[in-house]
Amino acid sequence: MAKIVIIGGGAAGLMCAAKSALNGNDVTVLEKMDRPARKLMITGKGRCNLTNATFELDDLISFVPTNPRFLYSAFSNFMPYDTMDLFEELGVPLKIERGNRVFPQSDKAVDIVDALVGYCKNSGAKIVHATAKAFECDGNKITAVILDDKTKITCDKVAICTGGKSYPLTGSTGDGYTLAKLVGHTVTEIKPSLVPLVCSNNFVPKLQGLSLKNISVKLFENDREIYSDFGEMLFTHYGVSGPVILSASSHIRNMGERQYKISIDLKPALDEQTLDRRIQKDFSEQSNKDFINSLNKLLPKKLIPVIVLLSGIEPSTKVNQITKQQRQSLVKLIKNLVVDISAFRPVEEAIVTSGGVNVKEIDPKTMKSKIIDNLYFAGEVIDVDAYTGGFNLQIAFSTAVLCAENM
Repeated sequence: MAKIVIIGGGAAGLMCAAKSALNGNDVTVLEKMDRPARKLMITGKGRCNLTNATFELDDLISFVPTNPRFLYSAFSNFMPYDTMDLFEELGVPLKIERGNRVFPQSDKAVDIVDALVGYCKNSGAKIVHATAKAFECDGNKITAVILDDKTKITCDKVAICTGGKSYPLTGSTGDGYTLAKLVGHTVTEIKPSLVPLVCSNNFVPKLQGLSLKNISVKLFENDREIYSDFGEMLFTHYGVSGPVILSASSHIRNMGERQYKISIDLKPALDEQTLDRRIQKDFSEQSNKDFINSLNKLLPKKLIPVIVLLSGIEPSTKVNQITKQQRQSLVKLIKNLVVDISAFRPVEEAIVTSGGVNVKEIDPKTMKSKIIDNLYFAGEVIDVDAYTGGFNLQIAFSTAVLCAENM
């Protein structure tokens, strides 16, 4: 019976602990927060988007922009349908929503948390409220984990499952990076991913609180399109947020070095000619109205003054006096509202962290360190991250299961 210490009681740590204990090991989870899986409680706006019902391996890999090939073995070994089967067996009925996102039928993240914590404890693993601070080593082997109160826990094997640096109030404060560095691992640059974006346009604060549905966006890097998406977004006092924006943010790699902008198509279901005919129809029905009062059927109320301002058409112009050229410019503006991206919001506001323990130093077939003989990694502490939609939790579960099986 191997004595295993797992550092971090989040999604990866609890899954790893349960599977390791079921394999007959003596497993202790070190969790520094008063309750485990605090971050799971707030995922999916408190509903917990625990995986994505993408059942083909290559499709699953395509949703991972950072080091996707590293995850082939982990995903092959434990796919989203395995995650779904497990939680249903643990007594949590699931449902699939738009974009193949998987949620508990109850819409309560606490059901997933309770199931995972219960699975861990019922498997025989112990969850201890403690903070790992350092390691005691003999050559390139860890012999004990040193806690913040200087006590030691002897061990045969260790797994670092501490998560990243996003949502620090849930316990993700980058401890795993520090521990990995202590034993010779390198950590790539830590950046926010799946994070709201700051915009420099003067009109953006005027749109604060405006939520847009069924829009499409294109992300440009130095005028080259690098990503597109369809769905929902939100304007804030500092810039833009919402599902399509968070996904777009994971494609921004060189903020500050390169110019990024997002083009928003407010009417993606209509091509320019159809939209032009629609506007002509609206104008003809209210030909004596001022331009500022003529767009209520077409656009959300909060957006109208901004579109009028950007169009360059005088707000008091009667719509029957608007020229064809002005109207066609309006069409182009509605199909291509551009916001200039100046910065990420802080990493603390990110859903996941981009960057982490260098994947070149971890065996992808076992999750074992290539530097320390008895050290393993799972979850967000590794330099892998995916788009929004349940993929990042699937990474946590898949790497954790592979890690447990090889410990």
